[in-house]
Amino acid sequence: MFGKKRDDEIAAEQAKEAAEAAPRNYQRSDAAGAQPASRPAVNPEIARRGPDLSVFGPGRGAQPAAAAQPAKPTSAMEPEHKKLIVGRDISLNGEIRTCDTLVVEGRVEAVLQDCKNIEIMGPGEFKGAAEVDVADISGRFDGDLTARQRLIVRAGGKVLGKIRYGQLEIERGGVLSGEVEVLPEAQIMQAPTAAVG
Repeated sequence: MFGKKRDDEIAAEQAKEAAEAAPRNYQRSDAAGAQPASRPAVNPEIARRGPDLSVFGPGRGAQPAAAAQPAKPTSAMEPEHKKLIVGRDISLNGEIRTCDTLVVEGRVEAVLQDCKNIEIMGPGEFKGAAEVDVADISGRFDGDLTARQRLIVRAGGKVLGKIRYGQLEIERGGVLSGEVEVLPEAQIMQAPTAAVG
């Protein structure tokens, strides 16, 4: 009784070792009635393909892709807009160069050169010298101001000092005081006119 069990155990262990030593084939055999493979075969030759975006094509009324206009690079076609904003409760002293627009809501003591526009908001103050194309003053300007195209003094705005301008607009309640002169016609920069097409 004990000897027979021992022989069965030995035979089972030998069959198990033989099965582990034999190479495994995970591919499905074509024979009928064969057992299915426990794991699918890996095929590294299949290349990945990109997503199919044709389902996201143009909808009704959209232009065909050939007629669509190409995207314009902003750096090549349009100049970068350089804007400096001096916020409320901020003080700035020094020299400011090459900005398109300076917006003053705080306090600035500076020399402003190579700038196109200055906007001094209601609580803002500018003290110093500025040479710009357009000056829009709702706050206070004190110093030398040259507005080559236009000087706009809003209601509540004060411009004091030496002022030179191409064109002048003053709202009711605006103050302009000091040495004021209009620029000679040769120095006035004309604003570009929009092309009618």
